[in-house]
Amino acid sequence: MLRLLTDENFDERIIRGLRSRSTDLDCLLVKEAGLRGWPDPELLRWAARENRTILTHDRQTMIGYAIELMEQNEPMSGLIIVPKKLRISRAIKDLELLVECSSQNDMRGRIEYVPL
Repeated sequence: MLRLLTDENFDERIIRGLRSRSTDLDCLLVKEAGLRGWPDPELLRWAARENRTILTHDRQTMIGYAIELMEQNEPMSGLIIVPKKLRISRAIKDLELLVECSSQNDMRGRIEYVPL
């Protein structure tokens, strides 16, 4: 099962839905971790140190920073991109499948896009 960290602006309704379906869900919100306002590269580095995959809606910058880290042979523990316009129920369903069927090892150095 994946260990998650949500980006600052990630829709918390999706997280509530995931938590209601999986009591074992290990998902930390940026604000809970005291990381609010951190720049994307530092958030990616923190997630790698803590072995957490980041959930984000940010296609603009987060993907580029994740790729940069990998090109520099720095650890990147995974990134899951969820379009902001995706129906919440669909996002929950796809993320539930991804979280349950993937390991942190599977996600290392990967960028996944939802919907699956």
